[in-house]
Amino acid sequence: MQVTADPLFLSFQLAVAGQYSIDRELGRGGMGVVYLAREVHLDRLVAIKLLPPHLAERAELREGFVREARNAAKLSHPNIIPIHAVSETDGFVYCVMAYVAGETLAQRVQSRGPLSASEATRILREVAWALSHAHGHALVHRDVKPDNILIESETGRVLVADFGIAAAIGHSTTLDREESIGSNDGVTGTPGFMSPEQALGGRCDIDERTDLYSLGATGYFALTGRLPFEGVTPTEILARQLAGGAPDPISATGAAVSSTLSRLIHRCLASDVALRPPSAAAFADGLSEAMEQRRELPAALRAFVKRNGRMDGAGTMLTLMGTLVSSVSVSAFAGPAAGVATLIAGCAVAPLVFCVTAARRIAKLGFVQADLVPAFRAERENSREERSLDRSKSRMLVESALGAIARVSGSTSIMLLALALAGIDNPRFKSIGFIALVGLGIASV
Repeated sequence: MQVTADPLFLSFQLAVAGQYSIDRELGRGGMGVVYLAREVHLDRLVAIKLLPPHLAERAELREGFVREARNAAKLSHPNIIPIHAVSETDGFVYCVMAYVAGETLAQRVQSRGPLSASEATRILREVAWALSHAHGHALVHRDVKPDNILIESETGRVLVADFGIAAAIGHSTTLDREESIGSNDGVTGTPGFMSPEQALGGRCDIDERTDLYSLGATGYFALTGRLPFEGVTPTEILARQLAGGAPDPISATGAAVSSTLSRLIHRCLASDVALRPPSAAAFADGLSEAMEQRRELPAALRAFVKRNGRMDGAGTMLTLMGTLVSSVSVSAFAGPAAGVATLIAGCAVAPLVFCVTAARRIAKLGFVQADLVPAFRAERENSREERSLDRSKSRMLVESALGAIARVSGSTSIMLLALALAGIDNPRFKSIGFIALVGLGIASV
């Protein structure tokens, strides 16, 4: 089968030959085509964003693209993708940017699911730092969204792309397909991440707090895997935003987030601009405070929620095995009924004794019940983040299935063991007892 080369690829390669050697297309959307290329003279990889030819034909859009790209090229920040050049060659208008090997935030969420609170907080803070730098240079992004946030593979560093380009072109894209909402009505942005004032087309009302709304929507998506306002069409999404209602609380979606982080994101999503954080720097400071609150958990509390307050250690297994041995011994000398009673009593009393002992120990250190909730929540977030590293969806599904099998095996085995003890003299029930012990061993792995 013969593959036909893309005419745009070929014609653009001819136009920039000698300067850039284009390798392949990285992405395509309403705001242009992005190519991976090698800069010939400096022998380095770059990303080239090409303004769509049908837009480049319009003088006002071509001039706006070049103007905004040149303004963005003045920004120098570790969390902003640097722009090396802005050029017009043989009718092609394009900007050359540093190439970042990694994935977008949208790709990260789609491939691994919602982020943990700690990872989302780190990413949002780095984006906020980038926005603060741009706002200090009187440049508003206008299209902050997961697709414009890149995560570098080697370092995990977050970089923001496409500063000002959305405003220059007047196009918008959704997460799953590109769709213009009009370039003549003053509306620029992406449905789902666009602020209400952007949706109304009020250019005079656009300032840095517009970017904060979009960043709040991005944070909501990163933590939950869904948009704060959802709809079948972009128009329906915008209508729900303009209705002035609040999105569902993040906690209602099942995401484990602190109240501090949740309040920060919902504050960004306020329809009233005055209720949002005053600046990106203030939002970043709030995120830093949320991160510090997690780190400031006392060592004793961290040890309790990680080990001392959990019944999944070696002591628990020894207690369980001791209960099983005791029940079998009692059944042999005092009868099956006494053996079953010993088993039931051991399974009921041991957890109660453990809980009372653990509670008294942590209470003696001066902690109360209110201290445990955020501590357990933080530990759950940490565990989730650790498990998410280098794990595929298939592996996670297998581990989840094995965990469910282990739980069912454990509960079923206890019932089978009770039956075996009740008929201790029957060979058939002895076999059941052996199977039950094997099942308990599987459940404990």
